[in-house]
Amino acid sequence: MATIMVPAEGQGSVSLEQILARTLVIVAHPDDESVSCGALLQRIATSAVVFCTDATPESPYFWKPFYSREAYQNLRRTEAFKALKMGGVSKLEFLAGSTLDSPFHDQFLYRVLPQAMQALDRVLVEFRPNAIVAPAYEGGHPDHDCCSFLANALGRKSGIPVWEMPLYHRCTTGSLVCQFFLDWRGTEVEIAPEPHELAVKKQMIDVYQSQTSVWDFVRPGMVETFRPQPEYDYRRPPHLGLLNYEAWQWPMTGDDLCNAFKAFEEETPDLQTILARAANRTL
Repeated sequence: MATIMVPAEGQGSVSLEQILARTLVIVAHPDDESVSCGALLQRIATSAVVFCTDATPESPYFWKPFYSREAYQNLRRTEAFKALKMGGVSKLEFLAGSTLDSPFHDQFLYRVLPQAMQALDRVLVEFRPNAIVAPAYEGGHPDHDCCSFLANALGRKSGIPVWEMPLYHRCTTGSLVCQFFLDWRGTEVEIAPEPHELAVKKQMIDVYQSQTSVWDFVRPGMVETFRPQPEYDYRRPPHLGLLNYEAWQWPMTGDDLCNAFKAFEEETPDLQTILARAANRTL
Protein backbone atom coordinates (compact mmCIF):
# COMPACT_ATOMS: atom_id res chain seq x y z
CA MET A 1 0.00 0.00 0.00
CA ALA A 2 1.13 3.56 -0.69
CA THR A 3 1.78 5.77 2.29
CA ILE A 4 -0.50 8.83 2.12
CA MET A 5 1.26 11.91 3.42
CA VAL A 6 -0.64 14.27 5.74
CA PRO A 7 -2.32 16.93 3.55
CA ALA A 8 -1.81 20.61 4.21
CA GLU A 9 -4.52 22.43 6.11
CA GLY A 10 -7.54 23.06 3.93
CA GLN A 11 -6.62 20.40 1.38
CA GLY A 12 -8.23 17.02 0.89
CA SER A 13 -6.57 13.64 0.89
CA VAL A 14 -4.52 12.76 -2.16
CA SER A 15 -4.46 9.25 -3.59
CA LEU A 16 -2.32 7.51 -6.18
CA GLU A 17 -5.40 5.85 -7.67
CA GLN A 18 -5.53 8.44 -10.45
CA ILE A 19 -2.19 7.24 -11.86
CA LEU A 20 -2.54 3.48 -11.42
CA ALA A 21 -4.76 2.62 -14.40
CA ARG A 22 -3.45 3.76 -17.81
CA THR A 23 -0.55 6.17 -17.39
CA LEU A 24 1.97 7.84 -19.68
CA VAL A 25 5.34 8.47 -18.02
CA ILE A 26 7.33 11.21 -19.74
CA VAL A 27 11.03 11.32 -18.88
CA ALA A 28 14.21 12.54 -20.50
CA HIS A 29 16.72 9.70 -20.23
CA PRO A 30 16.92 5.97 -19.53
CA ASP A 31 17.30 5.41 -15.76
CA ASP A 32 15.15 8.46 -14.88
CA GLU A 33 12.16 6.15 -14.77
CA SER A 34 13.75 3.34 -12.73
CA VAL A 35 15.18 5.70 -10.11
CA SER A 36 12.13 7.93 -9.71
CA CYS A 37 9.20 5.56 -10.31
CA GLY A 38 10.47 1.97 -10.56
CA ALA A 39 8.02 0.85 -7.86
CA LEU A 40 5.12 2.88 -9.27
CA LEU A 41 5.59 1.29 -12.69
CA GLN A 42 5.07 -2.11 -11.14
CA ARG A 43 1.69 -0.96 -9.75
CA ILE A 44 0.32 0.71 -12.89
CA ALA A 45 -2.07 -1.57 -14.78
CA THR A 46 -1.05 -0.31 -18.25
CA SER A 47 1.93 2.00 -18.62
CA ALA A 48 3.89 3.66 -21.39
CA VAL A 49 7.29 5.28 -20.92
CA VAL A 50 8.50 7.88 -23.40
CA PHE A 51 12.10 9.09 -23.46
CA CYS A 52 12.22 12.61 -24.88
CA THR A 53 15.94 12.63 -25.76
CA ASP A 54 18.36 10.27 -27.48
CA ALA A 55 20.17 9.88 -24.12
CA THR A 56 23.44 10.73 -25.86
CA PRO A 57 25.08 14.09 -25.07
CA GLU A 58 26.98 15.80 -27.85
CA SER A 59 30.14 16.14 -25.74
CA PRO A 60 32.60 13.21 -26.07
CA TYR A 61 33.19 13.53 -22.32
CA PHE A 62 30.08 11.41 -21.76
CA TRP A 63 30.46 8.75 -24.46
CA LYS A 64 34.22 8.53 -25.12
CA PRO A 65 34.69 5.47 -22.80
CA PHE A 66 32.27 3.62 -25.11
CA TYR A 67 34.35 4.45 -28.22
CA SER A 68 31.62 6.19 -30.21
CA ARG A 69 28.46 8.17 -29.70
CA GLU A 70 26.49 5.56 -31.65
CA ALA A 71 27.75 2.72 -29.44
CA TYR A 72 26.78 4.67 -26.33
CA GLN A 73 23.31 5.38 -27.69
CA ASN A 74 22.75 1.73 -28.60
CA LEU A 75 23.85 0.61 -25.13
CA ARG A 76 21.53 3.04 -23.38
CA ARG A 77 18.60 1.92 -25.52
CA THR A 78 19.34 -1.73 -24.79
CA GLU A 79 19.52 -1.02 -21.06
CA ALA A 80 16.19 0.83 -21.16
CA PHE A 81 14.34 -1.99 -22.92
CA LYS A 82 15.72 -4.53 -20.48
CA ALA A 83 14.92 -2.48 -17.36
CA LEU A 84 11.39 -1.62 -18.44
CA LYS A 85 10.61 -5.20 -19.35
CA MET A 86 11.47 -6.06 -15.74
CA GLY A 87 9.12 -3.33 -14.53
CA GLY A 88 6.20 -4.63 -16.57
CA VAL A 89 5.93 -1.56 -18.81
CA SER A 90 3.49 -2.07 -21.68
CA LYS A 91 4.97 0.41 -24.16
CA LEU A 92 8.38 2.10 -24.54
CA GLU A 93 9.32 4.76 -27.05
CA PHE A 94 12.22 7.09 -27.81
CA LEU A 95 11.10 10.28 -29.53
CA ALA A 96 14.53 10.22 -31.18
CA GLY A 97 13.97 6.83 -32.77
CA SER A 98 17.18 4.87 -33.22
CA THR A 99 19.34 7.25 -35.25
CA LEU A 100 21.94 9.86 -34.30
CA ASP A 101 20.53 12.47 -36.68
CA SER A 102 17.50 13.09 -34.46
CA PRO A 103 17.19 16.65 -33.08
CA PHE A 104 16.39 15.35 -29.58
CA HIS A 105 19.92 15.44 -28.17
CA ASP A 106 20.58 14.87 -24.48
CA GLN A 107 20.91 18.21 -22.61
CA PHE A 108 19.39 20.22 -25.46
CA LEU A 109 15.71 19.35 -25.44
CA TYR A 110 14.94 23.02 -24.83
CA ARG A 111 16.05 23.75 -28.39
CA VAL A 112 13.39 21.52 -29.98
CA LEU A 113 10.26 21.95 -27.86
CA PRO A 114 7.83 22.27 -30.82
CA GLN A 115 9.14 19.05 -32.40
CA ALA A 116 8.95 17.26 -29.05
CA MET A 117 5.37 18.42 -28.49
CA GLN A 118 4.33 17.23 -31.93
CA ALA A 119 5.83 13.79 -31.22
CA LEU A 120 4.19 13.62 -27.79
CA ASP A 121 0.84 14.56 -29.30
CA ARG A 122 1.14 11.48 -31.51
CA VAL A 123 2.01 9.26 -28.54
CA LEU A 124 -0.97 10.63 -26.62
CA VAL A 125 -3.35 9.79 -29.47
CA GLU A 126 -1.91 6.29 -29.87
CA PHE A 127 -1.74 5.36 -26.17
CA ARG A 128 -4.80 7.24 -24.85
CA PRO A 129 -3.68 7.56 -21.19
CA ASN A 130 -5.91 8.76 -18.39
CA ALA A 131 -2.95 10.30 -16.51
CA ILE A 132 0.54 11.65 -17.15
CA VAL A 133 3.58 11.47 -14.85
CA ALA A 134 6.68 13.62 -15.46
CA PRO A 135 9.68 15.10 -13.62
CA ALA A 136 9.25 18.11 -11.36
CA TYR A 137 10.39 21.59 -12.36
CA GLU A 138 13.43 21.76 -10.08
CA GLY A 139 16.55 22.91 -11.95
CA GLY A 140 18.46 19.65 -11.69
CA HIS A 141 18.83 18.83 -15.39
CA PRO A 142 17.63 21.00 -18.30
CA ASP A 143 15.94 18.03 -19.99
CA HIS A 144 14.00 17.19 -16.80
CA ASP A 145 12.69 20.75 -16.65
CA CYS A 146 11.70 20.56 -20.32
CA CYS A 147 9.79 17.35 -19.65
CA SER A 148 7.93 19.14 -16.86
CA PHE A 149 7.02 21.95 -19.25
CA LEU A 150 5.98 19.59 -22.05
CA ALA A 151 3.83 17.48 -19.73
CA ASN A 152 2.18 20.65 -18.45
CA ALA A 153 1.39 21.77 -21.98
CA LEU A 154 0.18 18.31 -22.96
CA GLY A 155 -2.09 18.11 -19.93
CA ARG A 156 -3.58 21.54 -20.58
CA LYS A 157 -4.30 20.71 -24.21
CA SER A 158 -5.82 17.32 -23.51
CA GLY A 159 -7.42 17.82 -20.11
CA ILE A 160 -5.50 14.81 -18.79
CA PRO A 161 -4.27 15.19 -15.18
CA VAL A 162 -0.50 15.57 -14.75
CA TRP A 163 1.45 14.29 -11.75
CA GLU A 164 5.11 14.87 -11.01
CA MET A 165 8.05 13.22 -9.29
CA PRO A 166 11.33 14.72 -8.03
CA LEU A 167 14.68 13.59 -9.42
CA TYR A 168 17.36 15.96 -8.08
CA HIS A 169 18.15 19.61 -7.46
CA ARG A 170 20.87 21.70 -5.82
CA CYS A 171 19.94 23.24 -2.50
CA THR A 172 21.04 26.62 -1.15
CA THR A 173 24.06 25.08 0.60
CA GLY A 174 25.31 23.66 -2.68
CA SER A 175 24.48 20.03 -1.92
CA LEU A 176 22.70 17.80 -4.39
CA VAL A 177 19.29 16.71 -3.06
CA CYS A 178 17.82 13.59 -4.67
CA GLN A 179 14.16 12.55 -4.83
CA PHE A 180 12.81 15.29 -2.56
CA PHE A 181 10.67 18.15 -3.86
CA LEU A 182 11.95 21.71 -3.65
CA ASP A 183 8.95 22.61 -1.49
CA TRP A 184 6.16 20.97 0.48
CA ARG A 185 2.61 21.53 -0.74
CA GLY A 186 0.66 19.00 1.30
CA THR A 187 -0.38 16.96 -1.76
CA GLU A 188 2.60 14.60 -1.74
CA VAL A 189 2.11 10.83 -1.79
CA GLU A 190 4.93 8.42 -0.96
CA ILE A 191 5.49 4.84 -2.04
CA ALA A 192 7.56 2.69 0.30
CA PRO A 193 8.18 -0.31 -1.99
CA GLU A 194 7.08 -3.75 -0.88
CA PRO A 195 9.92 -6.32 -0.69
CA HIS A 196 9.19 -7.78 -4.14
CA GLU A 197 8.91 -4.28 -5.65
CA LEU A 198 12.16 -3.32 -3.99
CA ALA A 199 13.93 -6.34 -5.50
CA VAL A 200 12.64 -5.58 -9.00
CA LYS A 201 13.46 -1.88 -8.74
CA LYS A 202 17.02 -2.70 -7.66
CA GLN A 203 17.37 -5.00 -10.65
CA MET A 204 16.05 -2.28 -12.95
CA ILE A 205 18.57 0.25 -11.65
CA ASP A 206 21.41 -2.26 -11.83
CA VAL A 207 20.70 -2.76 -15.53
CA TYR A 208 22.09 0.71 -16.20
CA GLN A 209 25.76 -0.27 -16.13
CA SER A 210 26.59 2.63 -18.45
CA GLN A 211 25.61 5.06 -15.68
CA THR A 212 28.29 4.49 -13.07
CA SER A 213 26.89 7.08 -10.62
CA VAL A 214 23.21 6.15 -10.90
CA TRP A 215 22.99 4.88 -7.30
CA ASP A 216 24.14 8.30 -6.05
CA PHE A 217 20.74 9.66 -7.12
CA VAL A 218 18.59 7.06 -5.36
CA ARG A 219 16.81 7.99 -2.15
CA PRO A 220 17.56 5.73 0.85
CA GLY A 221 15.01 2.94 1.09
CA MET A 222 14.17 3.66 -2.57
CA VAL A 223 11.12 5.62 -1.43
CA GLU A 224 9.27 7.37 -4.26
CA THR A 225 7.26 10.58 -4.01
CA PHE A 226 4.54 11.94 -6.28
CA ARG A 227 2.02 14.76 -6.33
CA PRO A 228 -0.36 16.48 -8.76
CA GLN A 229 1.70 18.94 -10.77
CA PRO A 230 1.38 22.40 -9.16
CA GLU A 231 0.93 25.67 -11.02
CA TYR A 232 4.43 26.59 -12.16
CA ASP A 233 5.45 29.89 -13.68
CA TYR A 234 7.73 28.66 -16.45
CA ARG A 235 8.70 32.24 -17.28
CA ARG A 236 11.06 32.04 -14.31
CA PRO A 237 13.64 29.46 -13.21
CA PRO A 238 12.41 26.98 -10.59
CA HIS A 239 14.26 28.77 -7.78
CA LEU A 240 16.37 31.87 -7.27
CA GLY A 241 19.63 30.09 -6.45
CA LEU A 242 22.25 28.48 -8.66
CA LEU A 243 20.64 25.73 -10.69
CA ASN A 244 22.35 22.37 -10.66
CA TYR A 245 23.29 22.32 -14.34
CA GLU A 246 24.64 25.86 -13.98
CA ALA A 247 26.80 24.63 -11.11
CA TRP A 248 28.00 21.82 -13.37
CA GLN A 249 28.91 24.58 -15.88
CA TRP A 250 26.88 23.11 -18.70
CA PRO A 251 26.38 25.38 -21.77
CA MET A 252 22.89 26.59 -20.82
CA THR A 253 21.26 28.60 -18.05
CA GLY A 254 17.87 28.71 -16.43
CA ASP A 255 17.17 31.88 -18.41
CA ASP A 256 17.92 30.02 -21.64
CA LEU A 257 15.24 27.48 -20.78
CA CYS A 258 12.72 30.12 -19.74
CA ASN A 259 13.29 31.99 -23.00
CA ALA A 260 12.66 28.74 -24.90
CA PHE A 261 9.45 28.19 -22.92
CA LYS A 262 8.34 31.75 -23.72
CA ALA A 263 9.10 31.32 -27.42
CA PHE A 264 7.12 28.09 -27.50
CA GLU A 265 4.15 29.81 -25.87
CA GLU A 266 4.27 32.67 -28.37
CA GLU A 267 4.27 30.23 -31.27
CA THR A 268 1.43 28.14 -29.83
CA PRO A 269 -1.79 30.20 -29.67
CA ASP A 270 -3.83 27.49 -27.92
CA LEU A 271 -1.38 27.59 -25.00
CA GLN A 272 -1.37 31.34 -24.49
CA THR A 273 -1.86 31.04 -20.74
CA ILE A 274 0.66 28.29 -20.01
CA LEU A 275 3.36 30.65 -18.75
CA ALA A 276 0.98 32.87 -16.80
CA ARG A 277 0.14 30.24 -14.20
CA ALA A 278 0.91 30.78 -10.54
CA ALA A 279 1.42 34.51 -11.02
CA ASN A 280 0.62 35.08 -7.35
CA ARG A 281 3.64 32.97 -6.42
CA THR A 282 6.08 35.35 -8.10
CA LEU A 283 4.51 38.75 -7.51
